[in-house]
Amino acid sequence: MGRGFSAINLASAALGLCFLYLPIAILMIYSFNASRLVTVWGGWSLAWYRELLADGAMLESAWVSVRVALLSLARSGRFRGRLLFTGLLYAPLVMPEVITGLALLLLFVAIGLDRGFWTITVAHTSVTLCFVAVVVESRLLTFDRSLEEAAMDLGAPPLRSFLLVTLPLIWPAIAAGFLLAFTLSLDDLVIASFTTGPGATTLPIRIYSEVRLGVKPEINAICTLMIVTVALGVVAAAMLNRRRELQRAEAVDLTAKL
Repeated sequence: MGRGFSAINLASAALGLCFLYLPIAILMIYSFNASRLVTVWGGWSLAWYRELLADGAMLESAWVSVRVALLSLARSGRFRGRLLFTGLLYAPLVMPEVITGLALLLLFVAIGLDRGFWTITVAHTSVTLCFVAVVVESRLLTFDRSLEEAAMDLGAPPLRSFLLVTLPLIWPAIAAGFLLAFTLSLDDLVIASFTTGPGATTLPIRIYSEVRLGVKPEINAICTLMIVTVALGVVAAAMLNRRRELQRAEAVDLTAKL
């Protein structure tokens, strides 16, 4: 019974992973398709990557998305209005993106701010900040504040105590929040379409506008490059986190020996 249940769990996990990653694998393979028709395999070729490098509009849209994503990057006791503040912080997590985008559009129109690169940046920062706050807050809830107090008792000022004690311990949560914010901003279409303006077309908007006229193999190429970039970022973050854990373990062992 136990083995059968484990086999079912394993099969379910395998099917789930195939459902998630098989379309991505097919997209990446067809980005090397020599045929102009995306549904017909014509052999291996780098022609569409060369076409992509020559497409200034597509590259400019990708650069806008990367800059916005990079710029989109709780700790306090009980205070009056904390419940309201928490509700306002969590509201964008469950609010439909159409409502958020429309609300931000009305705000920018009301204050007379021309829509463009910076309005997209403000919109993405407002939304992704909520996700980052939730991730970092979950780490701070389990953080042992006596470590900070010990550092300050030994003479470390608050800033130095934060840099040497608090920051290294919550760094994995900060890195996870950064990757989450970067991915959400890079992938957003709805909010960006409400807050964009002339000369600030993001990559998802560019892809969406061109897909309506037909899928081009060049789109497979740019999507493959973005997938590889995000994957490399995740791997680098995991390796850095692993290195910090090893250094921390070595420091604990050294302390124990002394």
